[in-house]
Amino acid sequence: MQFRAPAFLLIASALATGSVAFSAEKASNDDQYEIRAIGEPKSCIMRSSIRSTDVIDDRTIDFKMNNGDIYRNNLPSKCSGLGFEEAFSYRTSTNRLCNVDIIRVLDQTAGRLDTRGACGLGKFQQIEKVRKEKGEE
Repeated sequence: MQFRAPAFLLIASALATGSVAFSAEKASNDDQYEIRAIGEPKSCIMRSSIRSTDVIDDRTIDFKMNNGDIYRNNLPSKCSGLGFEEAFSYRTSTNRLCNVDIIRVLDQTAGRLDTRGACGLGKFQQIEKVRKEKGEE
């Protein structure tokens, strides 16, 4: 499947059809924080509660929720190009995004929006980021 619409059109139509595209913010300052897990990992999160995403690298995505919670998804395998492109899409038939769902890396080249390989999601671990004190690395 190839996407040729501008990203904002893709997202608007995706929301109506049950698929979503994210152009994520790069969380390059992740090393400034201590990451603490909260509770047990979840198999699914509510799609309508996702506010934004941060792609950390080729295996890690943080899902920021409307209520301020952050769920880190550590993909079971490296997802080639995810860390570089920092954008992905997924399609679900429900309002839940689960560890059995697949994401596709989005590649925007020469004004075209195409998908790269498909990658499986892992479980969603709620985390908190606590800023490290200076000299605590």
